[in-house]
Amino acid sequence: MTNYRYKSITELSELIRQKQVSPLELVTECLERIERLQPQLNAFITVTADQALQEARIAEREIQNGGWKGPLHGIPVGVKDFFDTAGIRTTAAFAAFKERVPTKDAEVVTRLKGAGAIILGKLNMHELGMGTTAVTSLFGAVHNPWNTDYVAGGSSGGSAAAVAAGLCYATVDTDAVGSCRLPAACCGVTGLKATYGLLSTQGILEGEPVDEFILLLGHTAVTCRSAEDVAILLNVLADPAMSQSALKADYRRAFGITEKPVIGVARNFKASDEVRKTFLQAVDTFRTLGYTTREIDAPLNFASLDLKNIEENRQATSQSLFQEIDVLILPTTTDNTPSIEEAEAGGAQAVSPDNTFFCNYYGLPAISIPCGFSENGLPLGLQIVGPRWGEGAVLAVAHAFQQATQWHERHPV
Repeated sequence: MTNYRYKSITELSELIRQKQVSPLELVTECLERIERLQPQLNAFITVTADQALQEARIAEREIQNGGWKGPLHGIPVGVKDFFDTAGIRTTAAFAAFKERVPTKDAEVVTRLKGAGAIILGKLNMHELGMGTTAVTSLFGAVHNPWNTDYVAGGSSGGSAAAVAAGLCYATVDTDAVGSCRLPAACCGVTGLKATYGLLSTQGILEGEPVDEFILLLGHTAVTCRSAEDVAILLNVLADPAMSQSALKADYRRAFGITEKPVIGVARNFKASDEVRKTFLQAVDTFRTLGYTTREIDAPLNFASLDLKNIEENRQATSQSLFQEIDVLILPTTTDNTPSIEEAEAGGAQAVSPDNTFFCNYYGLPAISIPCGFSENGLPLGLQIVGPRWGEGAVLAVAHAFQQATQWHERHPV
């Protein structure tokens, strides 16, 4: 069998459209890989193998008959076990929800299916999304594919591990303090939290009680291997009625932007010496590429987490922070990825959200992309943040960095 596991969605979708590779081939390869690596990684909670194979055969017939639906048609993906899936249990890795089976799909799941994506199953996570390690789960800890003694990050740990290890090509996730970006950094993949409201949160444990804090800070997010693939996911998942971006019809047009955005370099982030060193090397890369950079303070500290005035705070901060810059960059994590043993001793937030949470409070789009490796051989992440509805600038800068460095093309197994 031809090895497609680390191809991008961008590449594979064209091969599928030209009928050079079939959805059934891709799904079969992913399922075989899941069967082989699931015992070590524990990335999935539920694998829907039979359903995925059936959907792959349907997609294959549709494409053969000229019914190609677009770049996600026939692409195997996963869904974080926070999102409801009709007839398939949705547990949030929580004991009380172990047998919880929704009757209706979440909005983003409906959009994935409508685009022809093939769902392989539900991904493991930190229990109820209440931690950054994905160690605490009814179904056991998620393991980092680069070194299984280490955490995958959280709460979307299963998602990042699955994409990094080639078990699927993309996942749909959540991010309330950094829950998508932190595992993306730990596992060496690309994770984007969009502007608050751009991606639907309908169907995240629908009908269960949810704290207002989570409702206002939780964002739907996506994990894949490149900024190009993120754009494909946004084209399918974003609500055009919500977007105030000129790119809302096609986020891939961001890569055609010729004018280089001005990059704000955060000077007040929290980081170990090793993380700081890797980040400064990324800054040098941007300068070498001809970007103008300006040092600036990121709004990491909060006088109060005032939810009553959160919309006003979001609008004012987005305007003031991006007056003289187009995007802001800083490290995703504050330190190297901890081992599972260290995380068990360090608590639910052993992977610190100190550099990520402000994006949730202020509702800003933010992406984490790989930017190097620590001395323990695990990936480190670079975070690129934009103004509200500024996904285009975020994607353009991320894509330029990935084209220049290829860190995102390194894989663990």
